[in-house]
Amino acid sequence: MFEVRSISKSFPGVKALDAVSVSFAPGTIHALLGENGAGKSTLMKILCGIYGPDEGEMLLDGRVLVLHDTFDALAQRISIVHQEIQVVPRASIAENIMLDKLHRYRRGPAIDWRRLSADARSFMDMVELAVAPETPVGELPAAQKQLAQIARALSDGARILLLDEPTSSLTLHEADRLFGLLRRLRDQGVTIVFVSHKLEEVMALCDVVTVLRDGRLIGTHPRDELTKDAIITMMIGRSASSRWRGLLDVDRGTPLLEVRGLTSELFDGVSLSLHKGEILGLYGLVGSGRTELAKTIIGEHRAAPGSIFVRGMPARIRSMAESLHRYRIGYVSENRKEEGLILGATVTTNLVITVWSRLAGRVFRFLRPRREIEQAAKTIAQLDIKTPSPLQTVRNLSGGNQQKVSIGKWLVADCDILIIDEPTVGVDVGAKEYIHDLIWRMAKEEGKGVILISSDLPELVELARRVLVFKDFRIVGELADLNERELAAEDTSLRIGQFLA
Repeated sequence: MFEVRSISKSFPGVKALDAVSVSFAPGTIHALLGENGAGKSTLMKILCGIYGPDEGEMLLDGRVLVLHDTFDALAQRISIVHQEIQVVPRASIAENIMLDKLHRYRRGPAIDWRRLSADARSFMDMVELAVAPETPVGELPAAQKQLAQIARALSDGARILLLDEPTSSLTLHEADRLFGLLRRLRDQGVTIVFVSHKLEEVMALCDVVTVLRDGRLIGTHPRDELTKDAIITMMIGRSASSRWRGLLDVDRGTPLLEVRGLTSELFDGVSLSLHKGEILGLYGLVGSGRTELAKTIIGEHRAAPGSIFVRGMPARIRSMAESLHRYRIGYVSENRKEEGLILGATVTTNLVITVWSRLAGRVFRFLRPRREIEQAAKTIAQLDIKTPSPLQTVRNLSGGNQQKVSIGKWLVADCDILIIDEPTVGVDVGAKEYIHDLIWRMAKEEGKGVILISSDLPELVELARRVLVFKDFRIVGELADLNERELAAEDTSLRIGQFLA
C-alpha cells in the first residue's frame, strides 16, 4: 500500500495542497482528477520525489517513506511519465529508454550498443513503438515520443507507475493499446496512478477515483459508484453545461482563406475554403496532414505559388511573422510547451509579444512596460487566467491557464483568421468548456474565420458546422451541416470511419 497522509505544499502566493490524504492499493488503476490548478501535478511530483511536502508524510507498505529526489523514488521502483515530453532529442530511442542504465552496457571503454538496442526493443514492443531503436528521438512525432517515455518507465520495473496525461499525444488506437498494457500491469500487481482530463478514459479504465479541488481532497470512491456527471460536479463544484449552440452566421461571399490545389513536398492537390464567421473542422489521425497543412498556410512549410488566397487575393506567405502582420492569420500550436509559449517569460510577455510593434513608442520605438501590463491585464480578465500576477512566469501556471495564454496572445493580435490546433489537449473540463465558448464567440459574435484541428470528435461536432477528414495528406471526405442529433446517433463517427477505411 502506498499512502499519503495530510500532505500540504505551498508556493509563493498559492497553497497547492492542503492536508490531502489518499491510499493507492496494489493492483489498481487509481484516477487522480481535478481542474487545472487543483493540485494533481503537485501531488504527483511529491509522489516521485521532485518536491518534498511542507507537512504530512508518505508511507510505503506501512513504513514512512522520505524521497529526496527522483533517484530515491526509482530505488523504491516508483516511476513517473510526465505530461510534458522529456527526452534527449539527439539521442536514440534506445539511449532515452535506458538513459539511467547505460552503465550496465559498458564493455571496456565502449558501450555494447547491440545489447542496449535489443533490451530497449523489448520495452518498445510493450508499447508497440514500431521504429528502429537507433532512431534519434528528435525525429519522432509527439505521439511516438510519448510512447518512448512510457517505455522508459517500464524499463525501470516500476511497482508504482505514475502517469500524467499519458494519452494527450496519442491517437485512439495508440491509447487503446496503452490501456491494454496498463490492465496487464495492474493484473501483475502494479499500482498505477492515472491523471487524465478525458473522463471517458477514466470510466473505461480506472478502478478508483480521487478528486481534488483547489488543493483539497473532495473524495475517493470506487469508479463503479460514480457517473461521469458526478465526477464533473466533484471537480468543478457544479454540473457542466451541455447545450446545442445553434448555427453560425457564415458569410458565403469571398472566402477569408482559400487553398487551391495545394502542391508542396507533402501535399498534392489539397483544396479548402474558410469563410467569415465559420468554424471549419479538420479531423484525422495523428500524421494525417492536418498540422502540416496549418504550418504550410502560415509559411513554416513552403507551398507552390498560387495555392493560397487571402480575401480573394493570392498570398505568398514565407513566415509566421508575415502571416500575422500582413495577412492577419494566427496559429495556436498543439505543442504549447515547445512552440506556443516562452515558458521562462512572464504572462505579460507571452500575451503581448504579437503586438510589440503596436505598443512601442512612436518616436523612440521602445516598449513601455506600463502599456504591456495594462494590455495583459485586460486579456487575463477576459480569459479568466488564474495567475497571482501578470508578471508570473508562464512555466508556473497550470496546463489549462497556459493554454489560455497560448490562445490569448492571438486574441490580443486581433487576427481575422485563426488556426487552432488541438485547443483542449491537457486541460480540465471547466477550462475546456471555457475555451469552447471562446472559440464559438470568436466566430459567432466577432465574425472571425476559425480552422479547428482536433482529434476529439465530440469537440468538433459541438463547434464546427463543416468538417474535412484527412488521411495520408489528402482530404478524403467532408461532413457538412453537423448538428447535435448526429452526435447523439453516433452517425458522424461511423461516417468518418468510412472515409478513413
